[in-house]
Amino acid sequence: MIAEAGLAALWLAAALALLQLFLAFAGLKGGKPDLLAAVRPAAVAQGVLTAIAFALLIALFLRSDMSVLLVATNSHSAKPWLYKFAGTWGNHEGSMLLWVTVMGVAGAAVALFERALTRATHMATLGAQAAISLGFYAFLLFSSNPFARIDPPPPDGQGLNPLLQDPGLAFHPPTLYLGYVGLSVAFSFAVGALLTRTVDAAFARAMRPWVLGAWVLLTLGITAGSYWAYYELGWGGWWFWDPVENASLMPWLAATALLHSVTVLATRDGLRAWTIMLAVVAFSMSMVGTFLVRSGILTSVHAFAVDPTRGSFILALLALYIGGALALFGWRIGSVREGAPFELVSRETALVVNNLLLSVILGIVLIGTLYPLMTEAFGHKVSVGAPYFDRIAGPLALALMLVMAVGPMMRWRRDDLVSISKRIWVPVVIAILLFTSLFALVGHHIGILPFFGLFVAILTGCASVLPLLRRKLLRTPLFTWGMVIAHLGCAVSLAGMACDSAFTVEKLVAARPGDTIQTAGWTLRFDRILPVAGDNWTALQADMTVDRGGAAVAIHPQSRFFASPPTTTTEAALLTRWNGQLYVVLGEEVEGGRWQMRIWWKPFVTLIWLGGILIALGGALALVGREKRGWLAKWRSRRALA
Repeated sequence: MIAEAGLAALWLAAALALLQLFLAFAGLKGGKPDLLAAVRPAAVAQGVLTAIAFALLIALFLRSDMSVLLVATNSHSAKPWLYKFAGTWGNHEGSMLLWVTVMGVAGAAVALFERALTRATHMATLGAQAAISLGFYAFLLFSSNPFARIDPPPPDGQGLNPLLQDPGLAFHPPTLYLGYVGLSVAFSFAVGALLTRTVDAAFARAMRPWVLGAWVLLTLGITAGSYWAYYELGWGGWWFWDPVENASLMPWLAATALLHSVTVLATRDGLRAWTIMLAVVAFSMSMVGTFLVRSGILTSVHAFAVDPTRGSFILALLALYIGGALALFGWRIGSVREGAPFELVSRETALVVNNLLLSVILGIVLIGTLYPLMTEAFGHKVSVGAPYFDRIAGPLALALMLVMAVGPMMRWRRDDLVSISKRIWVPVVIAILLFTSLFALVGHHIGILPFFGLFVAILTGCASVLPLLRRKLLRTPLFTWGMVIAHLGCAVSLAGMACDSAFTVEKLVAARPGDTIQTAGWTLRFDRILPVAGDNWTALQADMTVDRGGAAVAIHPQSRFFASPPTTTTEAALLTRWNGQLYVVLGEEVEGGRWQMRIWWKPFVTLIWLGGILIALGGALALVGREKRGWLAKWRSRRALA
């Protein structure tokens, strides 16, 4: 009865979403904002029901209930409990139920805790959220039922894709979905503001926490996914420009632009139309990502659906939501008054340039992702790989970083170039000195793009801390600390990317047990090959001892075999040091008892993910700081009235 209870909860949630939409529409059309009192309970109950449905699906996976089709095709009784639990969303239907659950819970949070919006705008926002939810409920119930039974049930399940049997599955997809759904809430806010013609600073302050939270979660999800792919796939790279990777990058780029734009609107009452448009674009990119991953149009470890009817359903939702939002934008944007003006030389202008560069990079990634799919639809296969993205998006990303270095040192509304030059000269001089020293040491060994990447990373890192100068650090607002740490994180990540591109040493060998391998100052002794076994896999493991002028350390790269489903994977051995990572992959046995091995020494590659963590930490501090300031302002106001 667990599956039936879960399905019933989904149907009830869908019915409440329909009721919520109807009540919101009736309240707006009839000019009765008091109907918000009826809309809120519907949103809260909907969130509770979706959470119950998802909890019941988790229970089915943990119990290994093979009478449920989804469990039988995506789980196995011999799997460790963690992968049974995380495997709930490691498939098409489960991941879409997670999406709907997060959307329902987020809608309930908006209903319960949002108090900054007018009643009419709040009701319109909840109505827009209900309209989005309805499409996904229909998709689940009519096209992707996660609770469908199978009769007779098989004795055991087919198992989970071995590449997904990693702790990363418990963290990476949920954080991305939370980010995607945060953008759906921002989109609903924008639709509500357009419907009620209340695009102003108060609206932006209400929307900003959702944008900031979504951006932090997307940052964490992308960072975790990058590291997971790096150590799991055994290719030695941290970003492959895979269409499914791009599906998460595109919403992040749009959300980054939206975050800066909504900040200008919230603090300076500017960029009103731009903020609304970016809210639409950010949600559109999350829908495009959903279509790419869930439509079956791509073959990837991330892409679950293979039924073209599901792809058609998602495409219809995409056209309905994005087309409707753009039509509403075109219809109502003329009624949005112009925001506060600003001069050409000002922080607002720097943020506009920042947003334009982000939008151009987003367009480049979108074209590079969709163009091969479009040409294949017409019978021509075209491959768009890393060279396209690196050569076109790379220089623009460096320009974006330069704008990011200068922008925080500019004044709002009006500034002048002489004053800016006085503020920026210290990081420029430091960067030039370090750049010159680096060029003298290794300039002839690395490419132009990585070299300038290092220069820009140094400049941005130095410039990012300048807003803290001449401040009492303990009294500096948390959101200022957040900006500094996030910008510093961007510089750290860029430095890691440039170092990985410039200084990585790769060696491919065929070695016998007992052989010694030398590379990049490392000595690796191949001791032996032995069989090992895990919970639901067996493996051939290479025992190796590595040394670089210090104490020897043992590492153990593996080639694993999973019986259900039958799959062979590589488990790279990673040895992390302060200045980089040694990365070793065991390949196949060749003639003469030799084993293929691929070895990389990657200087400072870990800065990539350290930077990602710093970016997310900065965003989290900014979120806490902004909310704390708002809460304190309300508390002081209430005390004054009392």
